[in-house]
Amino acid sequence: MNRSVSAIRVSRIVNQSPVFYGWIILLAGTLGMIMTSPGQTYSVSIFTDYFIQDLGINRSVVSSLYTIGTLVGSFAQPLVGRQIDRRGPRQVVVFVSLFFGLGCILMGFVNNALMLGLGFLAIRMFGQGNLGLVSRNVINQWWVRRRGVMMGLSGVIVSLLGLGAFPSLITWLISLYGWRSTYIILGFMVLLIMTPLGLIFFRDRPEDYGLQPDGDERPDSTSRASQVQPAEENWTLAEAMRTPIFWVFLTGMASISMLATGLFFHMVSIFEDNGLESNVAASVFVPIAVTTAAVSLVSGALVGRIRMRVILALALFFQALALMMAQFLGSVELAFVYGVVLGVILGLAGTVGSVAWAMYFGRQHLGSISGFTVTVGVIGTALGPLPFGVARDLMGSYDLALTVTLVLPLLLGVLTLFVPKP
Repeated sequence: MNRSVSAIRVSRIVNQSPVFYGWIILLAGTLGMIMTSPGQTYSVSIFTDYFIQDLGINRSVVSSLYTIGTLVGSFAQPLVGRQIDRRGPRQVVVFVSLFFGLGCILMGFVNNALMLGLGFLAIRMFGQGNLGLVSRNVINQWWVRRRGVMMGLSGVIVSLLGLGAFPSLITWLISLYGWRSTYIILGFMVLLIMTPLGLIFFRDRPEDYGLQPDGDERPDSTSRASQVQPAEENWTLAEAMRTPIFWVFLTGMASISMLATGLFFHMVSIFEDNGLESNVAASVFVPIAVTTAAVSLVSGALVGRIRMRVILALALFFQALALMMAQFLGSVELAFVYGVVLGVILGLAGTVGSVAWAMYFGRQHLGSISGFTVTVGVIGTALGPLPFGVARDLMGSYDLALTVTLVLPLLLGVLTLFVPKP
């Protein structure tokens, strides 16, 4: 039976919640996005030099394996998106968390290039891709009218506790236990935290439990709260794909995913090429996280007041600026400014990626639409490290790759400003 017409469900945890259950969903979904960190590039980048040294492979090989693992893993997203629409996020998040945790544990046992590629496939498919997909999806289902603010608030927490804390946590764990044991520890963190949390707290759409998004009253109520609930246009994936804005936004977000991933994956090496110590690269994650948090909150609050295409265009222009700056990081102060620029990119792009698809195309088929868009975004992240790694190995510098690639976000930023709303 289609979930949109099924009978109202009874859930003790939902019905007895002292607050609107969407707040619980917001916290649970946000923690889900934080727990993707072991599979995110900002965490993998801490391990990159250890892979090169301990496995006896060069940077181009590691970049290629990362690209292949991410690329192959991305093709699971449409399938997972359809399962979210059919089965709901609760069942999906348990499955995804279980295999993501096991993938992290596998990373602790890699001893050759093939195993490293399989490990990348697991952590990128189930962590960076699918756990992030289902966690964003569940929040979007419970918040509509205040979606921008809620996703902005979620972005603040994810930035501070994910991007801001995990690189330092990983660096500390490696200093104590080594990189292999660190990945095993991260795997058990996912298994013991995210799997039971998803099973207990994730729930399907609020309408399935007799509630309304944002905690508003029933549609038949005459109160003002019911009157302000906006009517949704629900597009199928096929319908969305026939609109120009779908492809312009998808290409813009994919380019940011690709280029930002390339910069993060090789961050330590880029800093060393500019004469900076590797510990400076780790410390720059702090201004990145703080800026991402602030920009996420502000841009989320401005959703509905500023056109989404303007937010995306700004993210693309800042991406071009970051690619230029990466060639001239001659001081610690400039490196921290560079971190602020990266934070602006992540904050703006995070708001667009979290809100745009549900805003433009509705919630009914959001899993399918998000599954496709996440696939393209993950393909972008897969391609990002490779050109930078090859350029460094062949030419001894990242400069040519950085200069050539900055043209892409500039062109897409201009195009984004003129695309019409569907």
